[in-house]
Parts: sequence; structure tokens; C-alpha cells
Amino acid sequence: MREPVEVRRQRILAAVRARGAARVRDLADELQVSVVTVRRDVEELTQEGRLHRGHGVVRSTVPAQEVPARRAADGDRVAVVVPARHSYLTETLHGARSVLEESGLRMALHIAPQSPGAERPLVERALADGARGLLLAPRWLTPRDEDADQGWLAALEVPTVLMERRPRRGGAAHVLDSVCSDHWYGAHLAVEHLVALGHRRIVFATRDDSPTARTLRAGFAEIAGAHPDVDAWAWGLVSPEAGRGGPYSAAETAGVSALLRVTEATAVVLHGDVDAVMVVQRLADEAMRVPEDCSVVAYDDVVAALATPPLTAVAPPKAEVGRTAAELLLERLRGGGGPRAARRVELLPSLLVRGSTRRLTHPA
Repeated sequence: MREPVEVRRQRILAAVRARGAARVRDLADELQVSVVTVRRDVEELTQEGRLHRGHGVVRSTVPAQEVPARRAADGDRVAVVVPARHSYLTETLHGARSVLEESGLRMALHIAPQSPGAERPLVERALADGARGLLLAPRWLTPRDEDADQGWLAALEVPTVLMERRPRRGGAAHVLDSVCSDHWYGAHLAVEHLVALGHRRIVFATRDDSPTARTLRAGFAEIAGAHPDVDAWAWGLVSPEAGRGGPYSAAETAGVSALLRVTEATAVVLHGDVDAVMVVQRLADEAMRVPEDCSVVAYDDVVAALATPPLTAVAPPKAEVGRTAAELLLERLRGGGGPRAARRVELLPSLLVRGSTRRLTHPA
């Protein structure tokens, strides 16, 4: 997943300031982008007065006396633990990294394998290696997984912030700082967009194997159930392997096209958008056109724009979640001002309208 331009430029700034100077080719290798891309970024940063450019070398505009202090902090580490195969968090990681590196802290990434309880040994190892703080996104496929982690999370003795995870109320980990997207609001954006286009019968096909998935399912049920302009709605799994919290009814596992036929729905919201792309492909195989026969809204906006047609999508503020989590962690690490109450920050998603939704031209 290509990182946002501003995130990449923040990484360039952090790398150059940490060293005082750096070669363009070295920066390209480190960021895993082309030399041409780095040169273009450096040109923009130079015009903004944030870098000095020479022949193949970039120098920091930070006064020389500030560089040693930043170098002295290079040994400081913050451990970040995220699940394997979770592309959604890629932008979140870049957001966190830009803030941490700008502050002279190194982000040590740990990838948790796909098994219950995999995060704890990684956290213990990171702490043994001297990590000063933690940014965590436990997998938590089921509520039972979350319950199993409550004790050791609450016992952590270093500043810790959860990313895109909201500990259950009253649990031992409820006292941890956390930064989440407001997925209820994301569900609201999807429903309101479709209703405004005249759709009155909507299918929600989501994953059901993560805290985000469960929040979305509950949000859709609440919003559609109470909406005066939604005549009928149904929920089902977006794919057979997308659920862990069953048992599920036959209708909930029948597939999206079956739900569309049964409910006579004209629109569907799909979580996440990798699954959404695959569903749209299956609908095309069954001669159901998007958006002519069915409007589609994807949720996550990781690859939605690359689909055919490009998918309208709800986009959680992934990079901003990472930046905000890192900023909270830095406040804890710096201390000062006495003890602070735990904070739970929610950031609002946005809706990106593309080619997969259209106004309904016939009565639902």
C-alpha cells in the first residue's frame, strides 16, 4: 500500500534531521521508493525551507546545536505490535512513525502471528529489549480473546496506547489510553449516502471477526433499524471465512447475491474493501451490474479506489489514528504536570464517493 505523500516527506525530514545530512539514493533505498520520487519530495521540502539540497546530498535546516540532542535520543525505542496480514493498519503505522521519528524516537515493529495470545510474548520481549512505551493493536478475533488479554495489559508498567481497539467497559484494560475510528459514524455515513440516493432496501455484508467488524455490525443494525427511510435491511457475512462469533443462520451465510435477491435490496455495504472487490467480481459473474443494478459502498478504503468500477468507500482516518496514538504516548513519556486521566479518543471517518453508487432510477 503506497503511503501518503506527506507521511513520506515527514519520514525524509526525520531521517535527514537525525543524521544532519543524507544522500538521496540512501533515502530512496530506506523508504523503498524511487530516486525520482525522493528528488521530487526534496525539491518541495527545499522550496518550503525545510531542507537544503546539494549535489545528491540533502542537509537539515535544523541548527547544528540541535542535531546532537536528537542523535542522543536515537537509542530510545517505542515498540509497536500489530497483527500479521492486516493491511488496514499500514497507514496507521506510517502515521505513528512520522510522529515518533520527528521526536527522536525509533519505532520497533513487532508482527504478531495469527494465533490467540500472540501479542503478549512479543510485548515481553520488547520490554526486555528496553522499549520505553507501547503502541498496540491486539488481534482480538473474538470477545474471548479480548478477555484473555485483560490481565497482562492492565499490569503493564510502561506507557501504553491501544490503536483501533476499544477495551470493553469495566474490563481491566479499560484504564489504558486508546485511539479509535468512530465506526458507528462510518456506518452512519454509508447509510445516509445510500438513502440520499433513493435506496430503501439495503444489505450489510461484513466481517465478524474483529472489534471493528463487531462494532460495524452493531452500528448498521442500530442505524438501519431506526432509520425512517429504510424499508428493509439484512445482515450477512461478506465471505464464509469472515466470521468467528457464530453460530450464524443459513440466511447470514448464504452470500451477498442471495441476500440481495431475498430482500430485493438495491444497495449493499461491504466490510472490508478487499472482500468488497471480490464480491463485486462475483456479482459481475452473475450478471449483476454495479452500480446499474446494485450500488456498493465499501468500508476501509485500503484498495477500494483500485476496483472496477472504483468503489465508493468509508475511509477511517487510519494515518491520523497512528499520529494521535503516538502523540498520546509521547505525552505520557515526557510526563510533567502530574498524573493524567486515561483518554479515549475517537476520530471520525469520511466518505469518498466514486463510481460504484448511483441514484436509484426506479422504485425500490
